[in-house]
This record gives sequence, structure tokens and C-alpha cells, in this order.
Amino acid sequence: MVKLYDKATNQYLGTITDEELQFLIDNLKEESLTDVDYYLNKTMLASLKEKGMSENLARLIETALGERGEIEIRYERVPG
Repeated sequence: MVKLYDKATNQYLGTITDEELQFLIDNLKEESLTDVDYYLNKTMLASLKEKGMSENLARLIETALGERGEIEIRYERVPG
């Protein structure tokens, strides 16, 4: 299980699966091997949806974006 947070506010956004996290890893740029955050905007979100992003992940990010045009999210793996 993986928890998502708004990087700027540290607000908890929701939980995603390991597979959903792997989708982000495969489709978004990481700045280093230890990177645990991603920048997203509405255009990128639309592109990720076309590539098969899960409904759960899309909904979490859309809700976090709200009226903003962009967001940085970070993830945290939950042990167990």
C-alpha cells in the first residue's frame, strides 16, 4: 500500500496500490533514484489517463488539483 500526499501542504490525498505507483514511476520523470515526488499538471493528467491510468489514481489527482493548474505529489510506502 502507498499513501499519496500534496507535497506543498503535506495533505493526505489517499491510498494507491503498488501497481498504481509503478504506473507513475513508469510514466513520469524522476530526478534521482531516491525521488519520491512527482510534478503533475492538467495536461499531463489527461495524457496519463489516455495511457491507462486507473480511475482511483486519476480521481485522487484530480481532486488534489482542484482549481489549481499544477501540483507536486509525494508518496510514502506503508510497511506490511
